[in-house]
Amino acid sequence: MTEDWAAMIAGMNTAVGNLRQASPEVMKAFGAMSRAAHADGALDAPTKELIALAIGVAVRCTPCIAYHAEGAIKAGASREAVAETLAMAVYMGAGPSVMYAAKALDAVDQMAT
Repeated sequence: MTEDWAAMIAGMNTAVGNLRQASPEVMKAFGAMSRAAHADGALDAPTKELIALAIGVAVRCTPCIAYHAEGAIKAGASREAVAETLAMAVYMGAGPSVMYAAKALDAVDQMAT
């Protein structure tokens, strides 16, 4: 694969920081929504990150894949759990999701090293 997933996150962090300065109230609300979605509840942190990773694949959001591949690894998701999650994303999204699932697995492998 050709993506440098960690560099993508670093670049996006800068871009999102710029957006935060340009639209502080919207980004404050988005941050609150993120914290609420990640809060303890019926689903554990790895499961939430796996869902987000699958959605990133399904909607073809490359930066989302980078962030949630990192999040899944940090939350303790196994490569096997990632692979099963990506299989469901492929099932739901067909051919285009195959391409993004391959990117997501590459991102997880990079983040795990």
